[in-house]
Amino acid sequence: MDDGYLQRVPRADDTLKTLTLVVYALQALSLFVGVTAIVGIIINYLKRDEAAGTEWQSHFAWQIRTFWWAVIGFAVSWPLILLLGVGFVTGFAVWVWYVYRIVRGFLAFNERRPLPQ
Repeated sequence: MDDGYLQRVPRADDTLKTLTLVVYALQALSLFVGVTAIVGIIINYLKRDEAAGTEWQSHFAWQIRTFWWAVIGFAVSWPLILLLGVGFVTGFAVWVWYVYRIVRGFLAFNERRPLPQ
């Protein structure tokens, strides 16, 4: 019986859109609380197959690449801090790049544009 109200059933696309936004937020939060990026990458890998072929696929790939390249960049910077002190410069450069990737990804998300592969 229709009581005049339509129940909105979430579509898979809505869920992927929400998860994409959540991962960007987790990545941004990781600038202050590092472990949240790990939660984000787990979400990316668990839902990557569902995102395949959707407009969110490029965002998932972007987020995954952002995470791993940042991990590599910071992993290289740590020993350089101890050995040469230049690790502070490389670490800061990685941090700026990470912020750029989050902002660029979020802006594309907000405009519903895909990101380069």
